[in-house]
Amino acid sequence: MADNFVVSARKYRPVTFDTVVGQSHITTTLKNAIRTNHLAQAFLFCGPRGVGKTTNARILAKTINCQSLTEDVEPCGECESCVAFQNNASFNVHELDAASNNSVDDIRNLIDQVRYPPQTGKYKIYIIDEVHMLSSAAFNAFLKTLEEPPSYAIFILATTEKHKILPTILSRCQIFDFNRIQPRDIADHIEQIAKKEGIKTEREALELIAQKADGGLRDALSMFDLNVTFSTDNTVRYKEVLQNLHILDYDYYFRLTDALLAGNLSETLLIFNEVLKKGFDGHLFVIGMLEHFRNLLVSKDAATVQLLEVSETAKNKYLDQSTRASLSFLLSALSVGGQCDINYKASKQQRLHVELCLMKMAKLTEVLDLEALAADEKKKPNVGAGLASAQPGLGGVPLASAQNGNNGSSPNAQASPANRIDANPASSSSLPTTAEPTITYQNAPSGKGLPLGKLRSTVNLSTSITDTPAPTQVSKPVEVALDALPEKDLPVTMEALKEVWAEFSRMREQNGGAVSEQIMLNRDFIFENMTIELVLDNLHQETLLNEIKPTLLGYLRRKLQNRQIQLSHQIAQSDGKRNPYTPQEKFNVLAERNPALIDLQRLLGLEVDF
Repeated sequence: MADNFVVSARKYRPVTFDTVVGQSHITTTLKNAIRTNHLAQAFLFCGPRGVGKTTNARILAKTINCQSLTEDVEPCGECESCVAFQNNASFNVHELDAASNNSVDDIRNLIDQVRYPPQTGKYKIYIIDEVHMLSSAAFNAFLKTLEEPPSYAIFILATTEKHKILPTILSRCQIFDFNRIQPRDIADHIEQIAKKEGIKTEREALELIAQKADGGLRDALSMFDLNVTFSTDNTVRYKEVLQNLHILDYDYYFRLTDALLAGNLSETLLIFNEVLKKGFDGHLFVIGMLEHFRNLLVSKDAATVQLLEVSETAKNKYLDQSTRASLSFLLSALSVGGQCDINYKASKQQRLHVELCLMKMAKLTEVLDLEALAADEKKKPNVGAGLASAQPGLGGVPLASAQNGNNGSSPNAQASPANRIDANPASSSSLPTTAEPTITYQNAPSGKGLPLGKLRSTVNLSTSITDTPAPTQVSKPVEVALDALPEKDLPVTMEALKEVWAEFSRMREQNGGAVSEQIMLNRDFIFENMTIELVLDNLHQETLLNEIKPTLLGYLRRKLQNRQIQLSHQIAQSDGKRNPYTPQEKFNVLAERNPALIDLQRLLGLEVDF
């Protein structure tokens, strides 16, 4: 008759310090303590389940009573004490399960036993497992004995929840923190066991089991036994492990990421539907997706690749896909997915909740491209001196011939350097921009201290909302001489002035003008007797106007073909600050408090409603 089956976790339980897996910092310290005879009288072993706390406690108890230790400070396994321990017949080692023996009476019985010295051997060892389950009264009853135990008594406490133990107990113990065992160490250990048992394995399957175990060797061995039982030919295969342990294959996440990077929304939703049909929970899918993005993130830097806890095959796939996924995309996807994870349980339509998350991720590439495009536009330098400008309309005025594409050649384009306005000839490249700004006018009551009857206008430079930015051809500015204007000044209408003023303001904005400058240019103005009068709010706006005044005047005179245009300003005087009453004025006030609103308006193509 065949022997009864013994699970691998018990059959291959370590019996010496050297056979303990993944806790070398613990075993080395304990061996040195035994070698130098610096043993504490109370130990506390802390850590997650299945990492070797109770196993190390038993090995320590066996080793300190061994009558003939090896040179490596390991129990011999042959002396009377070792044999009695292996046969569970040792009178010097007592184990207490605090989960079921947690009352004051149980601790008092233990204390009564401590008073009797060992009959054979040097120490009496008391192993108390799950010590955090003791009641407060039991802890208090145990305090005095733990603080001043007999010289022959050693207490070894083990717990998975260190925070539940009273601080007075912690202060009386030498604390050892056990780590989660690394997946590679677990896979290596299972591979050794498989060879001893004559079981064929796929390395990728063992690494998958190790990852699923989450640092617990006992859990890993239990899963290994399960997959061995499932196999009909004593072979543990990757695909079968996926099926038995109900693990979502990482290939789904690689396909999903490729679809997201391509902006393929339909493929993304179909992959998620396929995952749900296989019986996987949507929340599990989201968690796995976030872990996948995290692995891609650490794969982008050679210094962090070592943080990947996957097989070599999977690592190569991550390295390959990480080259196609930008850092901005991964960080944004992690942010969107993190919010989906947080709000999943509270959602009434959980499938739709995940699908909305995937839809946002599928459009991330487009959004990031638009933001990069806007940032590049904003960074373009404003080249020029005096009245010169890098964009048409900011001092260097394109003539009709330049706008028609004849490189700006004009018979009157030659002038002396003193009278010539230079423009940047390299600015003729096409720049993607948003739709043309819409210009609206509004008559408003005159401000305090201004003469009545003068026509006032408000220029709205907000851009219209479009789905995607439409590229427009920017005309190449040319050199314009002052004597290129006709000897007789042309008449200037209010409508033409407002249009040219709006063009100037728009060009300054596209060229990276300050937010406060845009607010100043959007103010009401008065035009009378060829003089433009601006009413400013403060000295800061006056400084800004003085800085751009030569450029602005040069632009207006040349666009309107009139040298008589003048520009003046005054600072509004008032006892109290007038509250804004138009939408544009309200927007200007908010923009002064938070300049980011101008960037938001420009990026989203918004306009102020009237």
